[in-house]
Amino acid sequence: MTSLLDRFLTYVKIDTQADAHSTQYPSTEKQLTLCKLLKEEFEQVGLTDVQINEYGIVTGTIPATPGCAAPAIAFFAHVDTSPEFTSVNVQPQVRTNYDGKDITLKEGRVLKVSECPELKGQTGKTIITTDGTTLLGADDKAGIAIVMTAAERLLNSTDFPHGPVKVCFTCDEEIGHGTDHIDLAALDCICGYTLDGDGAGKIDTETFSADMAEVRITGINIHPSIGKGKMVNAIRYLSKFISRLPRESDAPEVTDERQGFMHPYSMSGSVAEAVVEIILRDFETEQLKVYAEKLHEIAKELKEEEPRLEIEIKIIEQYRNMREGLKKEPRALEKAIAASRAAGQSAELSIIRGGTDGSVLTEKGLPTPNLSSGQHIPHSPLEWASLEEMEQAVDVVLQLAKLWGEEVN
Repeated sequence: MTSLLDRFLTYVKIDTQADAHSTQYPSTEKQLTLCKLLKEEFEQVGLTDVQINEYGIVTGTIPATPGCAAPAIAFFAHVDTSPEFTSVNVQPQVRTNYDGKDITLKEGRVLKVSECPELKGQTGKTIITTDGTTLLGADDKAGIAIVMTAAERLLNSTDFPHGPVKVCFTCDEEIGHGTDHIDLAALDCICGYTLDGDGAGKIDTETFSADMAEVRITGINIHPSIGKGKMVNAIRYLSKFISRLPRESDAPEVTDERQGFMHPYSMSGSVAEAVVEIILRDFETEQLKVYAEKLHEIAKELKEEEPRLEIEIKIIEQYRNMREGLKKEPRALEKAIAASRAAGQSAELSIIRGGTDGSVLTEKGLPTPNLSSGQHIPHSPLEWASLEEMEQAVDVVLQLAKLWGEEVN
């Protein structure tokens, strides 16, 4: 496991945080630092057709074994980390022979077994945590380390025949743009797999469908000394708008399983103009229209209260549930199940209350389930990863290559 761990520790120390408000691609130049390193690593381990395009997307091929005419498959992971918490100066803490107890981190943060029961199964194993001041970046650098380790093993093994295996690492997945510049025609694969799931032995077959709503309220600014009857404070009305969103239902704080939500997550503004971004999520795409209608209903109510207000609502499509798209190539899921079982895992079919690059890839025509990668509590300074679960994920990747190698193109 040394190679896998060394890779992971190298990757997480590189700051690759995405920026949702950037107008460039990738959204932050620092993502390219890791992309360029990965391109070099592709070449060092022996992948062919190695490329990094102008957008930082890194691709390479593990050639088919001689005489194998199996179809090509692809593995994906993303280099960027979430904008929700800093990833500057990541100091990963490797905890060998974990004792199964609560872990005290810096800044008074505690990783509690009572709040993260997955830790109970890690006693005696190796886990990697943050020091409490940053993200770890296991989402999704665990996936990158897994795919790179599996790729090297495939290139140095003659244990079984396999078809072409493509590797693709993307940027800006965390802000919904991971697949914007992937050339699917050039990849020319029958299906793909993202390594971006939590724990071990899970196969995500459904994701949320997702839109983002930008609500922009324009008021009237005037000096407060003469504001009576003239000022229309956009901040106050934005506060009213947010307060009328459902809070006892349809909010992430009170929903789980298949329940969707409307989640205001970013706001800014002044008296003259104020903006809130609200993410809309549900497993049923039609429900997103219901959420959008609710936003327009609230806007209408506020306009009736104060006709001088201007309220603009922009709905931006992000990604869609992969459920229907996976039916295009049933073997993608069948072989993921078989590969997990062959690697000694449970092959639990699950849903993910979020999205992956696979959501968009599936919508674009490349069926792409999401596989476990040993990561836990993403987007948080309590984030951690299991080395043993990452190693299990390497085995799943190898088994997938083997099983697809038995197919005829």
